[in-house]
Amino acid sequence: MDKKYDVSLDFDEEVENLFRQGEYLDRGHNGVVYLLPGKKIIKIFYDKKICLKEAYTLKKAKGSKYFPKMTKYGDYYIIREMVDGIRLDKYIKKVGLTKDISRQLYDLIKEFKRLKFTKLDIRCRDIYVDDKGNIRVIDPKDNYVRRREYPRHLMKGLEGVDALESFLENIKEFDRNVAKVWKSKIDKYFKLNIK
Repeated sequence: MDKKYDVSLDFDEEVENLFRQGEYLDRGHNGVVYLLPGKKIIKIFYDKKICLKEAYTLKKAKGSKYFPKMTKYGDYYIIREMVDGIRLDKYIKKVGLTKDISRQLYDLIKEFKRLKFTKLDIRCRDIYVDDKGNIRVIDPKDNYVRRREYPRHLMKGLEGVDALESFLENIKEFDRNVAKVWKSKIDKYFKLNIK
């Protein structure tokens, strides 16, 4: 059964006007998303802490090509650039995992390190591939709170679409050491549930 949430939002006049022009897009575990004019979205969160953590991450990632540009936020909402495209797992099912996408995923994890994330991981469903073949992150979660030294959720998702082996083979072509470490860790996770 769905939980019901009652959130009182204190929009300023500008946000109120944008919201009135908004079009419902989707609802998830953390809130509701509306499309706004100018290729932007507003995410309305049920939980203030989750909203502020995501806003913090987007502020830290400002200027990164992988993250949407945030233009405004409040206690329960974020206004940011709309990310177009298809979810990574669905993209792989349709097109397959290319070497270019593998390289971009590897570079994304390097970007997480550059941004000093403590969680070097992301789920496939939080990555979109645009019409030019570039990847973008849509829902950065707990990147400065949780700890993960390798992309476990990402690799679990790739395994789910039968692309993990290809991913690791592609990574091996330009970084043998990382491919070896990630393979060892994900094998331990699958076989022994060692996180």
